[in-house]
Amino acid sequence: MSRPEVIAVTGGIGSGKSVVCHVLRAMGFPVYDCDSRARRLQDSDPLMRRRIAEEVTPEALNPDGSLNRAAIARCVFADSDKLCRLNRIVHGAVAADLTAEIAACRTPFFFVETAILYESGLDRIVDSVWEVTAPEELRINRVMARNGLSADEVRARIASQHPAGSNSSHYIIINDGETPVLPRILDELTRRI
Repeated sequence: MSRPEVIAVTGGIGSGKSVVCHVLRAMGFPVYDCDSRARRLQDSDPLMRRRIAEEVTPEALNPDGSLNRAAIARCVFADSDKLCRLNRIVHGAVAADLTAEIAACRTPFFFVETAILYESGLDRIVDSVWEVTAPEELRINRVMARNGLSADEVRARIASQHPAGSNSSHYIIINDGETPVLPRILDELTRRI
């Protein structure tokens, strides 16, 4: 079998990317969750942890060799150069891991869940983009309920994200709580087969 079609599922915080990806998993499709895989890679790869300690901050490692995520966060949010270094390390590892997963895939479609498709450079790996959208107030309410953040904190996170926009998306899925998501997914998959 040839390489599967690689489809990014992206969208801003609270848009409902995870809902779409849960549906895709339930349908039997592989979904690569960039956030969870990045955490797993950082936890399992001693070379990656050492690079973070050497290139970002020596406080990145706890005495037992595990990552001190709080120390890393304090460092990178105070220094944009160190944030760039951390992103370069993590995004490179995720891209290599993702490429290996795609090569091993034997299904016609392979999905990649990511909020930072363009910032991470993963847009160069995928074949097409599904953008999940929802009204901003609904997104704010979802994130407030899920993460316990204030409305202003959520708005700040939304403002910091790169807007994907329809000019860079191949397919739009509206996840507004009223428009059924499953028929949209089925329609698009049927069109692609």
